Amino acid sequence: MKSKQRLAVLSAAAVLVNALVLPAAVHADVNEEAAVVSSAPDAAAAESDAAAGSSGAAEGAPAEDEPQGDMVMPKEEAEEMARKLAQIPEDYALRNAGYGDELLANGKRAVWELYFVREQNNKTNASVSVRLNADNGKLLSFDAWDDDPNEKPSYPLKVEREEAKEIALAYIERMAPEYAEEIVFNEDYGAQLLPPLTGEVRHTLRFDRTVNGILFMDNGITVEVDSEGYVVSCSVDWDETIVFPKVETKLEAYDAMAKLTAIAKPELVYMLPYEAADKSKPILGFVMESAAIDAVTGEPIQEGAAGETVASEPVSPEKLGERAEGAAMTEAQAKQKVEELFGLPAAAELTDSSYNEYVDDYTGRKRTAWNLYWTVKEGGKEIREYHASVDSGSGTVYSYYSYNSNDSDEEDAKPKVSYEKAKSLAADAVKKLLPWAADSLYLVSNSRYEADEDGEFRSYPVSFKHKVNGATVSYDEVTVRIDAQTGEVTSFDAVLADVDYGSGLPEVISDNIALGKWLGYYRTVLTYDLARQYLLDGQPISDQKYKVMAAAGEWTGDRVERRTEAKLVYRLIARPLDESVFLSAETGEWINSSTGEVTQLNKPKADDIEGHWAENELSLMVAYKALDLKDGNVRPNETITRGELIKMLVLAMNEGHMPYEFSKGEAGVSASFADVAADSGFYKYVETALAENLIDIGDGSFNPEGKVNREEMAELIVRALGYNPLANYEGLFRTTFSDSASVERKGQAAIVVGLGIMSLNDGKFEPDRLVTRAEAAAAFFRYLQVRADLKEAPLRD
Repeated sequence: MKSKQRLAVLSAAAVLVNALVLPAAVHADVNEEAAVVSSAPDAAAAESDAAAGSSGAAEGAPAEDEPQGDMVMPKEEAEEMARKLAQIPEDYALRNAGYGDELLANGKRAVWELYFVREQNNKTNASVSVRLNADNGKLLSFDAWDDDPNEKPSYPLKVEREEAKEIALAYIERMAPEYAEEIVFNEDYGAQLLPPLTGEVRHTLRFDRTVNGILFMDNGITVEVDSEGYVVSCSVDWDETIVFPKVETKLEAYDAMAKLTAIAKPELVYMLPYEAADKSKPILGFVMESAAIDAVTGEPIQEGAAGETVASEPVSPEKLGERAEGAAMTEAQAKQKVEELFGLPAAAELTDSSYNEYVDDYTGRKRTAWNLYWTVKEGGKEIREYHASVDSGSGTVYSYYSYNSNDSDEEDAKPKVSYEKAKSLAADAVKKLLPWAADSLYLVSNSRYEADEDGEFRSYPVSFKHKVNGATVSYDEVTVRIDAQTGEVTSFDAVLADVDYGSGLPEVISDNIALGKWLGYYRTVLTYDLARQYLLDGQPISDQKYKVMAAAGEWTGDRVERRTEAKLVYRLIARPLDESVFLSAETGEWINSSTGEVTQLNKPKADDIEGHWAENELSLMVAYKALDLKDGNVRPNETITRGELIKMLVLAMNEGHMPYEFSKGEAGVSASFADVAADSGFYKYVETALAENLIDIGDGSFNPEGKVNREEMAELIVRALGYNPLANYEGLFRTTFSDSASVERKGQAAIVVGLGIMSLNDGKFEPDRLVTRAEAAAAFFRYLQVRADLKEAPLRD
């Protein structure tokens, strides 16, 4: 039974449907530039604070006895308004309060952020955070949280996403009828493509703003509805200071698609999926970023790493040396190497060092490294420090960093070293530090530094792309930072995986085929985009300079003007997926970026289960790929194998995910079972089951293709529930099966039948009967239900 206190909080959220009045103008989606003095901590932080005995207002909030200056709305009035609008119960105390300005597209507004908590036994167990427009007292957002120990999740969900959408829409229509006609439901946002395997779910529903019938996806209303149908949060992103252009003519969708196709560029890359069984074998693939064009002119719009261009030639046409491999270097040799390469001053004293051995995640080989630390003193005070990491096997310096405590004196100085010179110095550093890779590293230029010659840059970061056989190595990165005053290298970081790329590029699909497949991944959307411009004394300035001035509080001055204009664009929008993917360059198949396994863009669906008694249960297991499809069929009446059953069980136990330590694997670690190698599709599931004590090592063989009978499945389920030790107490469970004498694991059978996870057939348990794929799917669906029912609340005083 739910606690009355929890119902009060959730009822408060429900009351908001009738109580809220939405403001006429609400905040824009400009989070990176928001200037609110403080924000409410999350629930976990609040609970931690409560446990530690902390109290008081948030940093920046006015103290009780401090004057509140020119605040439009005093704190007391804001608290009263928040309690009224959000129907916050009296036993919730105001914990934190923050007041400040929040930037809109073409203006700002004053905002109060208030955080109310309910405490019991000196512990925070519920909270409501509220944001108010301090100019007019309207509610901008709220979020309710309640840690009710007496609440148990239900499975399946009481309210699914489709019903939650109707609840959210009704909520918006009641609280903000003036916006109800200007929104459209975003089918993709917050959608869980895989059915949830837990009853503790918040449905996130997004309603995008439309202007003149055209989407403006940066604005909208987001509502969260829990699996019991309560509205537990709402946020309105709606900026009425934005001016939208009147567009007389625009490109037709067909022409826009042609122009997007012309600028979309699949890139050939090497990928190393981190959860792959063999992380030392890179996969050659195609990736493609989104693209956008001006809907009126058709001109491309730069997105992503704006202004970055990669050199067409490497820093050197050939290798300048070989990668050394030999006996481990001594500390003295590593020290000398760094001092020579980076020209450390004679006054630099080695004050600390450490030696480390580790196993390379990709190759499984043991690596050794020296970590060194120098300081330079002047007048008994440390004025400079240096750090470096050296691979003691090859002598390669992979990390270097220097810090000058006097650097702050030069903070506002104009650069003495140009960006072009900095790039040249960085290239020279790469040639000296990584001679064996100089012919495969390509300098990346950033127009931000080229365009703003008057920028106040203390240093220039210069990065390099690693290319092998003409393909970009996606997981490698080299960065050199050059001091803008002295031209010296102040930091250097190199990540270059030691893997085998073969002697040349294999045969790959054409760029056109790759482009076609990627265009099937995206959809073309006509929408508005915000373009921001900053002017100093009427002249445009860079984003960097603006951010420096904003951080110093100078953006409020008359000299700086901020303009935001809406622009109509066509953009490629990625389809919603529950996994990150790339395209295999050799086969043209879609590959899961984490596991390296072949996947597909569309959720798998079985063709042979319509009308089947276990259609829903089988669909769930197919969606999670716990059961494989052959020619579109799941074969529900075939006997399930041991490997399939273990995979199904592990996924059910872990809500569809692999435990972290087994999902990533460990290089160089041998498989526990002789017949389930590391490259087997069942490997990580079997290893997880072994670690979780669901199975035993036995004679060292697992027999993944072996069949499973009902008694074996019963024991696995009971182990997963954690009741196996109890089940083994002889005589504790009374069985009424007519074939009880033939059941060896009577306790396990009694538990699964008693809990309704498995059923009898004419009073018989039939322990030796083999389990079909449909029966296994049904059993694990019931396992999910029972697991939710068995969640026990802690004892309360």
